[in-house]
Amino acid sequence: MSSNTYLPELAQAEAPLSDEELGILRKQYLDEGDYVCVQTKFNYSWGLIKSLSNDDQQLGVRLLTEVFKDNPNRRRECLYYLSMGNFKLGDFTTARKYCDILLSKEPRNAQAIRLRQMIEDRLAKEGLIGVAIIGGVVAVGATVLGVLMRHRRN
Repeated sequence: MSSNTYLPELAQAEAPLSDEELGILRKQYLDEGDYVCVQTKFNYSWGLIKSLSNDDQQLGVRLLTEVFKDNPNRRRECLYYLSMGNFKLGDFTTARKYCDILLSKEPRNAQAIRLRQMIEDRLAKEGLIGVAIIGGVVAVGATVLGVLMRHRRN
């Protein structure tokens, strides 16, 4: 059995839970109070990351970061979802960092490779948008400067 068989495909990993399913995970998490077990915290953070709500995703990443830091035996699983959660939040640099750590341990992990490509595609797109914005600002600035200089001559 390969080491990546229990990581879901991206489409499955991104699909949000129903409100009822997330509610069950939330209730279990809250019911455990100050003594939340690692699996409960992981499950709830996983459900939150899959949510369409930005607030849920942020909480999911925060809780999963705690699991990652406090439980070395769960780090591999956490890396994938931390990467995905940060990707969904638009923090592509952090998403790439977590994905790269996972790929350094499992260079043939197909899901992580696909996620890494999605991150790179988004970073490239964001970079092109940034260049276009800067180009637009420079063009507007040059136009304004030209108008001002022409106005001064008259």
